[in-house]
Amino acid sequence: MNPSNLTILVLYYSRHGATRKLAEYIAQGIESVPGTQARLRTVPAVSTVTEATEPDIPRSGSPYVELQDLADCAALALGSPTRFGNMAAALKYFLDGTATEWVSGTLAGKPAAVFTSTGSLHGGQEATLLSMMIPLLHHGMLVMGLPYTHPELMNTGSGGSPYGATHWAGIDGDKPVTEDEKTLAIALGRRLAMAAVKLRGTQ
Repeated sequence: MNPSNLTILVLYYSRHGATRKLAEYIAQGIESVPGTQARLRTVPAVSTVTEATEPDIPRSGSPYVELQDLADCAALALGSPTRFGNMAAALKYFLDGTATEWVSGTLAGKPAAVFTSTGSLHGGQEATLLSMMIPLLHHGMLVMGLPYTHPELMNTGSGGSPYGATHWAGIDGDKPVTEDEKTLAIALGRRLAMAAVKLRGTQ
């Protein structure tokens, strides 16, 4: 890690690994842009059983996000599996705890993007992406998507959206990320990082 590089936070929740895989491709796109580095973070699961707890350190995958990660980042990619056309409760729970950052404008003016995976082909991918955009707009972030200059948006038969990167994982989560989905996720990460670099140059 180069301390002079801009840190792009890739924050996600993943139940079965599909959203995590998209996050890794987005990080790959970020790190293809000189002067930037990806920081992968996740959130703990939540439960209706109040006695249920998660370990302080995840058993595998990315570390849990801290509020300081929001202050450190120059841009944010936010990802979640779909939950009836909405983001997962675990990610919403974390965002609900960012009122202090909202008041102080920690994220205001920073670029952001969103991504999702779903078990069914028409499982609310775009609605989920839009649900994640709402708190980012409240934080004053500059939300971006994927333009149709990426031909994969016209070719993909599974995931991919102008609102952000998506993946159709299948009911059992056994469908691998397609080449089009991978290309679009990498492109989203690269686009986000390039925006962060350009914005930093104007400040």
